[in-house]
Amino acid sequence: MIVEEGYMRIGVDLGGTKIEAIALSDSGHELYRERIVTPKDNYPETLRAIEWLVSKVEAGVGVADSIGVGIPGTLSSVTHKVKNANATWLNDKALDEDLQRILGRPIRIANDANCLAVSESVDGAGAGCKTVFAVIIGTGCGGGLAIDGKAHIGINGIAGEWGHNPLPWPNDVDIRYQEKFPCYCSRTGCIETFLSGPGFARDYELYTGNVLEAYQVIELADKGEPNAELCLQRYEQRLGKALAGLINTLDPDIIVLGGGMSNIARLYSNLNPLMSDWVFGKECATKVRQAMHGDSSGVRGAAWLW
Repeated sequence: MIVEEGYMRIGVDLGGTKIEAIALSDSGHELYRERIVTPKDNYPETLRAIEWLVSKVEAGVGVADSIGVGIPGTLSSVTHKVKNANATWLNDKALDEDLQRILGRPIRIANDANCLAVSESVDGAGAGCKTVFAVIIGTGCGGGLAIDGKAHIGINGIAGEWGHNPLPWPNDVDIRYQEKFPCYCSRTGCIETFLSGPGFARDYELYTGNVLEAYQVIELADKGEPNAELCLQRYEQRLGKALAGLINTLDPDIIVLGGGMSNIARLYSNLNPLMSDWVFGKECATKVRQAMHGDSSGVRGAAWLW
């Protein structure tokens, strides 16, 4: 067993398909990592899986000084139970109380996008910035806010739920799309329906009739296929408007992108002029960067919750 001197923290990223745990030294050095498949639709087994992961990590590096958990939802400030989780078997469960009971110690829980924001604020793309807004554009579309390296959750536990705001300044093409593809939350025009990976693929399908995965459309755009290129241009314009609306409200020091769609390299050169068109005053110095820690940002941010 390798025991690290000094403060050691464990982060757990509870996702719909996998649960990952990491041990970090106080300097952010990765000491141990383990992941397993999430027991879908089974809350008791999910608890046991997290208990096993923490035990496995601590068997490797010693007993942690703190444990943080990132989840695809949030804790209600009213019921103190999980809400808004797309891993639906977590909803209406007292996850923090149950984990504290089985682990025998206090834990901290935060939304996975907030964990991304914390990770990138502490030692990632947003290091040194006071306000870091993190956007997840992948299977879904969410956001999280870190201020001075700490997650800002809000009184309702939904700070950063940018994906379920309406797309600002929709044009006729956007309106046509949103009328055809309502959001799972029962509303129309949510940013998530446009900017998630599945939303991007649906836009291509709407204009071509071809059903492809998002990455396949991106590959076609890279090869110069006209419909795929137009689809990607619409995506950039929509993302630019959505981020401009965020800047008009919050004006963060930096916006960090994570999730599968954040791997589109051209976004980082194309977005700033598109955002400037919609930011009040048409001046935009906001930096947009890809998450430095990639897929590890969520689990690292969970560890940094303490």
